[in-house]
Amino acid sequence: MNKKQPNFVSRFMKTVSQIESNELRSVVLAFALVFTLMAAWYILRPVRDAMASEWTDTEVSFLWNINFLVSVVAVAIYGFAVSKVKFKYLVPGVYAFFAASFVAFYFGVSGVEDRVLIDKIFYVWVSVFSLFHVSVFWSFMSDLFTKEQSNRLFAFIAAGSSAGALVGPLIPALFADDLGTDTLMLIAAVVLIFPIGIVLYLEHLKVVDLHNEVVHADLSAAKIGGNPFAGFKMFVTNPYLLAIGAFILLYTAIGSFVYFEQKNLLAQFFETRAERTEVLAMVDWVVNILTFTIGMFATSRIVERFGMAVTLALVPFVIAAGLLVLAFAPLLTVVLVLQVVRRAGNYAITRPAREMLFTAVDRETRFKAKPVIDIAVYRGGDALSSIAFAGLTDGVGLGLGAMAAVGAGIAALWGVVGRYLGRMFTRMDTQKAPLKE
Repeated sequence: MNKKQPNFVSRFMKTVSQIESNELRSVVLAFALVFTLMAAWYILRPVRDAMASEWTDTEVSFLWNINFLVSVVAVAIYGFAVSKVKFKYLVPGVYAFFAASFVAFYFGVSGVEDRVLIDKIFYVWVSVFSLFHVSVFWSFMSDLFTKEQSNRLFAFIAAGSSAGALVGPLIPALFADDLGTDTLMLIAAVVLIFPIGIVLYLEHLKVVDLHNEVVHADLSAAKIGGNPFAGFKMFVTNPYLLAIGAFILLYTAIGSFVYFEQKNLLAQFFETRAERTEVLAMVDWVVNILTFTIGMFATSRIVERFGMAVTLALVPFVIAAGLLVLAFAPLLTVVLVLQVVRRAGNYAITRPAREMLFTAVDRETRFKAKPVIDIAVYRGGDALSSIAFAGLTDGVGLGLGAMAAVGAGIAALWGVVGRYLGRMFTRMDTQKAPLKE
C-alpha cells in the first residue's frame, strides 16, 4: 500500500512547497533532522564564544589556525571511515561520535581547577563540529533524494536549520545562569542522540516511500570503498570541485570582511558588551526569520524559474551592490543590513543551491571530496581571509570605504564563479551523466 490518497496536509504542502504526498514523511523527518542538529549547535555556540571573550585576539587568531589544521585531519579521518564503514552506520555514527565527545568534555572539565587548555580544545572542537555536522547532513540528503527532488525539496528542508537556529539559542539564554555553561554541553550531547534514529528511519523511507533504491547502490550493505584520502585528490584534480572550492573561498572572504567591519563599528558606537550583544542578537533573529520565510516559500521557485546559474549568482551580486553603497556611506546601519542580507541570503538561497551541486557527482566524490570543501577549504578560507583583511587594514592602512570597494570586487568575482557553476550543473543535468574524474 505505497499509494495513498493525498490528505489535506499533503495537498497543502504540495501547494506551498511542491512536496509530493509520497515525499512528505521523508521531507518532514529531514526537516526535523537538520532542526535538531542546528539546535544542538546553537546551544554550544554561546558556550564557545563566551570562552573566547576571556582570551586575547592573538590567542583567538592562533586557535583559528589550529582549527584549520584540525579540520584537515578530521576530514582525512572521515575519509578513512567512509572507505571502511558500511553506509547505514556511517552518518548516525558521526553524530553519535560528536555526542560522546561533548559528554567527555562535560566530565573532563568537572573538578579541574585550571581548565584553560580544555576550554581551548573545546573551542576548536566545537568549531569543527559547526561545519562537519552540516556537511555530513547534506551529503546524506544528496544520497537520499534524486536531482529532480533536490531542486524542489532542499530549500524547504534547509528551512529546518533556520527553525533550529531560532529555538536552540533559547536554551542557553533562559537556563545558562541556572544550569551553568558546562551543563549545556551535556544537553547538546543528549539532543544529538535524536538524529541517530531519524537517519536510520530515513534510510528505510528511501525505499518504501521515495522508491529511490535504484539511484545508488544498496545502502544496507554497501561500503564506499577506495582510497580514504581520495577526497583531497578529487578536489585538486577536478575543475568542477575546484570551482566549488573557489566559490566557498570567496564566500568566506566576504564573510570575514563584513564580520570585522561589524565588530569594529560596534565597538565605536556601543560602549558595553551588553549593548553590542543586544544588537547582534537582533541581527541573528532577523536573519533566522528571513531565512525561514524565504526557504519555506521562495527558494525552490527561484531555482526552478531562473535556474542554478542565476540562483548561485544572485546573493553575491546583491552583496557587491551593497558594498559599493558602503564605500560611499560607511555607516553602521549599512554594515548591519549587509550582514543580514549576506547571512539570510546564504542560508536560504545560496547554501541550498550550493548543496544541489553535489547531486551531480558520484557517491565517493560526494562523501569524500565534499567534506574537504565544506570543512578544510572553508576553514582555510577563514584563516587566509582574516590575515588578508587584517593586512590591508592594520598593515596598509586602508579605511572602511576603500575596503568596501575591495569587497565589492571580491563579491562580483564570487557571483561570476557562481554563474559558471550553475551553468556547469545545468549542462550535467541535461546530459544525465554523473561527473567523473
